[in-house]
Amino acid sequence: MKNVMIAPSVLAADFANLQRDVEMINSSQADWFHIDIMDGHFVPNISFGLPVCEAIHRHAKKPLDVHLMIEKPELYLEAFKKAGAANISVHFEACKHLHRTLQEIKNLGCLAGVVLNPATPVSVLEDILPYCEMVLLMSVNPGFGGQQFIEFTYDKVRKLKRMITERNLNTLIEIDGGVNYETGQKLVEAGADVLVAGSYVFNAKNPVQTIEELKTLYL
Repeated sequence: MKNVMIAPSVLAADFANLQRDVEMINSSQADWFHIDIMDGHFVPNISFGLPVCEAIHRHAKKPLDVHLMIEKPELYLEAFKKAGAANISVHFEACKHLHRTLQEIKNLGCLAGVVLNPATPVSVLEDILPYCEMVLLMSVNPGFGGQQFIEFTYDKVRKLKRMITERNLNTLIEIDGGVNYETGQKLVEAGADVLVAGSYVFNAKNPVQTIEELKTLYL
């Protein structure tokens, strides 16, 4: 058995005290910083862009897991790599040439991920899955933090895990949205490898302890 990986979502941090929250994640058992980039077009919200990503990277002691919720993400891959991204995930729904985009991410030296919105079935990955180092399943509709977990996500995780196992792949399954200890346990049992937790961590009385509790979930 191994511990699940935890990626606190900086979207839920206190932007007026961002360095403090970055240092909290540094001191915790978290594995990655999850960085949500929103453009106000692909999703109905704007979060932050390259300058904030660069600022986080200057203080971060853990890899940056960058989730591009933007149109035409292929135009910004190199820029986010330079801003500190270790992982770059792009939406299936936003990429016309997904295979090419994944190859470009890998050529930059980043872990290449594909993201699926809640309404997008995992079956769309049948041909592209061998080129995905990670698949991020959205368990809420992308664009805003603090949403309620969508229950059919568990079935999607199980289906995706079967696809990965049948092909003898090492693709990671990451989940983003509505993650807490209860949903996290069920997600891990279904086959999830990485849990993104935003509000659950940053709204906790003791965020470091909350991350530690999530790390007790075993695969």
